Amino acid sequence: HTKQTIEERWLLSSGINAEYGERCTCKQGYRTSLQIEMKKRGCRDGVQTKYNSRKCNDAEGNLSKRCGVARNTKDVPDYYQMGPGTLKIPNSLFKDNRKRICDRLVAKNVPRGAVMFFEGGKQVQQYDTDRDVEFQQESYFMWLFGVMEADFYGAIDVDNCESILFMPRLPDSYAVWMGELKTPEYFKTRYGVDRVQYTDEIVTILNQLRPSALLIMDGVNSDSKSHFQAPSFEGMDQFKVDTAILYAEIAECRVRKSPAEMDVMRYVNEVSCEAHKEVMKMMRPGRMEYEGEATFKHYAYMKGGMRFVGYTCICASGANNAVLHYGHAGEPNDKRVNDGDMLLFDMGAEYAGYTADITASFPANGRFTENQKFVYNTCLKANKAVQAAMRPGVSWPDMHRLAERTIVEEFIKEGLLVNGTVDEMTEAFMGAIFMPHGLGHLIGLDVHDVGGYVNAPPRIDEPGIKYLRTTRVLEEGMVITVEPGVYFGDALIDAAYANPAQAKFMNKEKIEPFRGTGGVRIEDGVAVTGNGSELLSHNIPRTVEEIEALMNRTI
Repeated sequence: HTKQTIEERWLLSSGINAEYGERCTCKQGYRTSLQIEMKKRGCRDGVQTKYNSRKCNDAEGNLSKRCGVARNTKDVPDYYQMGPGTLKIPNSLFKDNRKRICDRLVAKNVPRGAVMFFEGGKQVQQYDTDRDVEFQQESYFMWLFGVMEADFYGAIDVDNCESILFMPRLPDSYAVWMGELKTPEYFKTRYGVDRVQYTDEIVTILNQLRPSALLIMDGVNSDSKSHFQAPSFEGMDQFKVDTAILYAEIAECRVRKSPAEMDVMRYVNEVSCEAHKEVMKMMRPGRMEYEGEATFKHYAYMKGGMRFVGYTCICASGANNAVLHYGHAGEPNDKRVNDGDMLLFDMGAEYAGYTADITASFPANGRFTENQKFVYNTCLKANKAVQAAMRPGVSWPDMHRLAERTIVEEFIKEGLLVNGTVDEMTEAFMGAIFMPHGLGHLIGLDVHDVGGYVNAPPRIDEPGIKYLRTTRVLEEGMVITVEPGVYFGDALIDAAYANPAQAKFMNKEKIEPFRGTGGVRIEDGVAVTGNGSELLSHNIPRTVEEIEALMNRTI
């Protein structure tokens, strides 16, 4: 975590061996053979050259004395935007987030003088190679600062919400290989913080602040079960460190989205819906599943400026639809689509870290069979029943049970389930045979967003519902997915046939024709409002008629 470590790591990944270079005459970095050659060409401090288009001012001015420096801070945007036509996200979104956590800690009577300290994501290389893993910012750091670059740290004074970013001190050769060297003043304007210092000044600055306690994050993610890696730096043992409060409190802040965050969530959902529509228009029998993935990613990036997706794309067809997390390295969306297949495409694009999570199910040939129509409409009815019931104060496990009950009712009407009432079948967990996952999850900067089991009842250890990623009561400002599914997976059906308590309700003659068809999932992003809900993924066809019209180009 020292200056030299960061420089040496970067030089190594860029193919420059600092060991064979001269020590730089300035404070920063190593002077490599490449820099020596640049100096011979006239690239000197304060001199206009092809590598430094303007003469430098003093060390604290808008232009650095180093080669390849950042532009005048008057040109620095104080917002995030990928390009023309994409969403502009003001720095105030992240400033508001910082205030929210400060206010929450003050309300919790955190001792005066406390300072929060955070470590951003690190640039790492793939295994033992010098190939960079494409960097994405750590989500908590993104929520607080909006910083896109790697190897930053941050501090926030709880009392006055003053924010400090600590940036890595990079070598001059960075300008040649990676781009202009940006100054502290650049990042101060770009991210709207109060101060920017270098990472080798962390201890000095913290000693000036004299914190009564250094609050750092320490906890376990309820979805991944992974332990959050607490920040560390040389000299940290000089300070009183408190790990008890911050993790849960900042996770709780992320549960409810601010109005500015909600605008970003609307944007990622709208672009993702349009990308799904492009996929629906091009997919046909004979194409490969991965062509749908490629089309989605292309549209989201080309039209929405969304370089990343929020999770591995699931592009399943036929029986693969019943594999809940299909698309991984062992099943890389590589099946050829057959005539008569249903497709289940679960994909969501990401912008400034915020992601959508949307699933569209549709027939490969553009026309539903009667069996496909029944399964699809059953799933859609469950989806709409949940959305209609959502409002603050409603228990999310109750919404899961509503979805299961709706599916069971439709199966009884169609004759797939017999010899009992809905209540009897619910007690036998018949719904979990056909919907073996949770109804939905919180979503935001992570696709399975944090806070699902912070201030929440414990998990419910029953089939299906035990996979629910939150048991919370809904609150205004939450964004959650509604994703009922109806599947005909061999493993669960065979197990039910072998279980007398469930087999007595199952009509094999009606169920068997659905074997091998996979299933359907209909997933929407939904925000909880003051008196109900708002459908964020509103611009995607959902009814049988709408889907057939789009795929056959009548709309």
